[in-house]
Amino acid sequence: MTDFSPETPGNVAEYTVSELSQALKRTVEERFSWVRVRGEISGFKRAASGHLYMALKDENAVLDAVCWRGVAGRLSLAPEDGMEVIATGRLTTYPGRSKYQIVIESLELAGEGALLKLLEERRKKLAAEGLFDEARKKTLPLLPGVIGVVTSPTGAVIRDILHRLAERFPRHVLLWPVLVQGEGAAAQVAAAIEGFNALRPGGAVPRPDLLIVARGGGSLEDLWAFNEEIVVRAAAASDIPLISAVGHETDTTLIDFASDRRAPTPTAAAEMAVPVRAELQAEMLAQERRMLRATARLVSERRVRVEGLGRGLPTRDSILAVPAQRLDGAGERMAGAVRSLIADRRHGVANRAAKLKEPRALLAELAARIAAGWRLMHHGARRSLRDEQARLGRLGDLLESVSFRRVLQRGYAVVRDGAGKPVILAAATAPGQAVSIEFSDDKVGAVISDAPPAKAPKKTAGRKGGAKDTRQGNLL
Repeated sequence: MTDFSPETPGNVAEYTVSELSQALKRTVEERFSWVRVRGEISGFKRAASGHLYMALKDENAVLDAVCWRGVAGRLSLAPEDGMEVIATGRLTTYPGRSKYQIVIESLELAGEGALLKLLEERRKKLAAEGLFDEARKKTLPLLPGVIGVVTSPTGAVIRDILHRLAERFPRHVLLWPVLVQGEGAAAQVAAAIEGFNALRPGGAVPRPDLLIVARGGGSLEDLWAFNEEIVVRAAAASDIPLISAVGHETDTTLIDFASDRRAPTPTAAAEMAVPVRAELQAEMLAQERRMLRATARLVSERRVRVEGLGRGLPTRDSILAVPAQRLDGAGERMAGAVRSLIADRRHGVANRAAKLKEPRALLAELAARIAAGWRLMHHGARRSLRDEQARLGRLGDLLESVSFRRVLQRGYAVVRDGAGKPVILAAATAPGQAVSIEFSDDKVGAVISDAPPAKAPKKTAGRKGGAKDTRQGNLL
């Protein structure tokens, strides 16, 4: 160890700051290599690197503390401000700021009284939020098809639960393995509850109908993960009914208040989850027998009542006697009415038949009418025919009188061009043009030799507006 005392009065040795800091660091670490310090946590924070930084204080002093990431994961409790703890570790200095601090290796609450005080304060806080209200608790299913278990996969708890379920009523069990103690246990338990609730019905992993959160017994510190807010809030928010089975019968954690049912032990939780199959079968048979007896008794009572009511009813013959007499009387009257109706219809037919003529007379009369009509029609037709013949003769004579052939018989002829059209003007011809001349008895061909001389149109006197043509317009 370096001696810092002066060799001679008035002659003090000189050291650099680093030399002095390193000397102090070695002195502190050698003198206080393993200590236990009790104090209240203040200024707690978790760095991004995973290291924990805080201060331990009492009424008169403050001690800085640090817990490295590798140790922080093994702590039995999660530090928070105001928590009175006992920190075990070694003292060291931080030369960069001329400070000394304790490097924490383990952390525990300073006495059970302080832990219970913290637990009670947290319980009151969560109860004030309504997380423990009875109205929020759900009814457990009578016979769940799938049971989800949140616990350690290596402990005796899961074996006890499976064994008890197999004895009572075997069910499909899904295990979500978690840490049940130490750093990170609370986060894993909360994540398991939320993970089971996130499963959807009909998926690859079946959604549980019931959850069991279980852990064996231990000290208050060992069970502290089930007092953390994250676990309590996850249990309260679970849509799946949840049974808490943490510790032994005398152990109580905050998850017990938030769960739908609390079991004193994990084995008891399995008993709450399912009924005993044999007992259930016996109960069903007993219920069936009671139901059959009740049905038989009800039928018997109803039969007696119906028989009593039946005795008060009139007999069939007494009910049908009067209607039967009415029916007989109506039948007789109907038969007489039918006979009278037939007689009336027969008399009416006879009267109408007497007024009818014999078929031969009707046929003779009809033949006479037809012959008379035929004669009248024949006479009228002959007279109409004669009238039409006379009219046709007159029209023929008139047509013949206006025919151009009558004109030809009087010495005239018709000149036609090559197309067979009549030529009525000499000016319409040309030398060498072939024409045909039709006489009254036949036609002959001819050729125009000379063109006719042009003539001046004659002027005729007439009244104003044009000369009147006094020439005959047609041959008649």
